[in-house]
Amino acid sequence: MDPKSTSGHPISDFFKIFMDAVRGKQTEFTSGSIRRAIFMLSVPMILEMMMESIFAIVDIAYVSRVSVNAVATIGLTESVITVVYALAIGLSMAATAVVARRIGEKDEKGAARAAVQAIFLGILISLIIGVIGLIFSREILSLMGGSSDLIAEGHGYTKFLIGGNITIVLLFLINAVFRGAGDASVAMQTLILSNGLNIILDPIFIFGLGPIPEFGVTGAAIATNIGRGSAVLFQLYILFKGGSRIRLALSDLVLRVKIMLNLIKVSLGGIAQFLIGTSSWIFLMRLMSEFGSEALAGYTIAIRVMMFTFMPAWGMSNAAATLVGQNLGAEKPDRAEKSVWITGKYNAIFMFLISLVYLFLARPIIALFSDVGPVIENGALCLQVVATGYFFYAYGMVVTQAFNGAGDTQTPTKINFIAFWLVQLPFAYLVSLYLDWGVLGVYLAILLAEVLLSIMAVIWFRKGHWKQTVV
Repeated sequence: MDPKSTSGHPISDFFKIFMDAVRGKQTEFTSGSIRRAIFMLSVPMILEMMMESIFAIVDIAYVSRVSVNAVATIGLTESVITVVYALAIGLSMAATAVVARRIGEKDEKGAARAAVQAIFLGILISLIIGVIGLIFSREILSLMGGSSDLIAEGHGYTKFLIGGNITIVLLFLINAVFRGAGDASVAMQTLILSNGLNIILDPIFIFGLGPIPEFGVTGAAIATNIGRGSAVLFQLYILFKGGSRIRLALSDLVLRVKIMLNLIKVSLGGIAQFLIGTSSWIFLMRLMSEFGSEALAGYTIAIRVMMFTFMPAWGMSNAAATLVGQNLGAEKPDRAEKSVWITGKYNAIFMFLISLVYLFLARPIIALFSDVGPVIENGALCLQVVATGYFFYAYGMVVTQAFNGAGDTQTPTKINFIAFWLVQLPFAYLVSLYLDWGVLGVYLAILLAEVLLSIMAVIWFRKGHWKQTVV
């Protein structure tokens, strides 16, 4: 990706640049080769997201050995905890945009102060949600349509995962700060630590080992909290002890109302943007529960498998967000825009190749996680239908993150509202239940909404209003 030859051997040159990207050696992204900047940011971000998606796959593989209800429990709980993700990601988008803008302006102290206020907000939000999860875990699963035996088996998972959501929120949030600063390699290291621990601890707590009893599906949530909590402690160590362009001191740990209000202002659009998207996923999950635990399990497995490819694509999209924010801070809007189109092209090539794999190998892929016929059929159908739109999603992801990186979180919110609430939800309900197409109606609704979102995002982006956003 536009490497400058140093040894004359393409393979050794590529390996050197790749390792430089992993180590985070380049921190200046507002000048020089755009392709190199994309590569240096994308490599650690893709590895970070890949680690997250690998854990999602390993996690569901372990849980699928417990029971179909256990897999369905994860699906129902995660559809609810996406509300937490919406809040965390919305605030993270604001943190990335503000930190990137300050870094582009060469104001590292301002970036550090913004980071502290974002962390304060994250702690407050997660504590409120955690109390709700600890008290109402059974009621949450019941509202999502879980059967009595599913609730009896899985409510512990829901209690521990939502109750311990502070580890999820802070992990998202502090990594967003690192990305905004251009320290993508530090964010990658924290995810490797978090998910590496998760993968090791999952079977220990799910199936039991030595003095640790068998917790079943609840063990997956316990392992997640320990893994992510450890990574958060590592993040805080880096922030205070060094290793990032953001360096915090005890004197920074004070409430700064003006900065916090600015973060809230930017994050409201991001939170609304993701609440719209995630609430539609909750509705779809609730709709899928109408077709039984096997359909729900197949859908849950398929979503986890798709996350395996969505995460690397999001990694490239996050690179675009950082480049947009920093280049706007450096008053280089044309360079910011060019970065987006180049990143979108690379993402589209990657997603198109992955779509071919899913279209032709859907059944064998789902069969790796379940040997139950209806589960395989439902999961394979989901993969095949949704993968047909991957080329469009690739550009949609990058452009949406570019808006967010600029601090323009309002435009993607409007696009999400149209695509998900005005199109996806009515279509899914009418086609799956009223026209009796069953689960196919839900899968087609996902495809239609994502393609529509991508087309609208590109059209709005080309208008260029995002270049005037002030954060």
